[in-house]
Amino acid sequence: MRPRDDRCGGVPDGDCGGVPDGHHARPSGAGCDRYPDADRTDAAGRIAAEVRDARPREVPGRLCAVAVELLPVTGASASLRNDGVPLHLCASSEQAARVAEIQTTLGDGPCVRAAETGAPVLACDLTRGPDADRWPVFAQQATAAGVRAVYALPLGNDSVCVGTLDLYRDRPGRLTDGELRTAELVAGVMTVALTALPHDDEPDAGGGGSWLSGLATDHDAVHQAIGMIMAQLGVGADEALARLRAHAFAGGRTALAVAREVIARRTRFDRDD
Repeated sequence: MRPRDDRCGGVPDGDCGGVPDGHHARPSGAGCDRYPDADRTDAAGRIAAEVRDARPREVPGRLCAVAVELLPVTGASASLRNDGVPLHLCASSEQAARVAEIQTTLGDGPCVRAAETGAPVLACDLTRGPDADRWPVFAQQATAAGVRAVYALPLGNDSVCVGTLDLYRDRPGRLTDGELRTAELVAGVMTVALTALPHDDEPDAGGGGSWLSGLATDHDAVHQAIGMIMAQLGVGADEALARLRAHAFAGGRTALAVAREVIARRTRFDRDD
């Protein structure tokens, strides 16, 4: 059984990090104006229409796009969970991809927490209050990127979390019960889609080889770099990953970019660093 939803940074419903109960800020231009509190039947129909005739590797990206249309959010992304290093799968916009990468680099944030616990984490206000205090570095980075609220939903089942569907909004506020049900519906379809996608030894019917080939390459690069840092510093894997992430964050770069430099021997970690 999943733990209790980690909603609004642990703040009871109705408080939500300083946003009064019943106030649900909606960003301009979001599809939520056309689909207020979309019921499950309408949402399911919209999702089905969006993924119909899509190639398997296109389905996650289309689901991120339809989530933005159905909900009062400005972006969405999905990541797979693997050995503590999230693998970025898709995003609805450059902003969503950027915030997802911030959490990957930091190893911290609502989406990381949702992957660890297998329960939704709803950070309703990253500008102040409990959510900002809980993830101070991530909150600062996310708000600088234009994101004020993050809603992270696990992908998988009650016993296994394979990743997260992450929703972003440019204003603080909570999701209504109806909106949360719609978000969970999208996450459920995303889980089914991921289990149906071809794996390394199964070519994508639409061409282009395995859908996971690029992700596997990125994952292997990070872990190869971790091994090299362990050898350079004489530390364990967790410490090596922490050093990689800190170096990336300090330079305003991604963990993957630094990992590739370590492998190419353009970046080396010394004990005195």
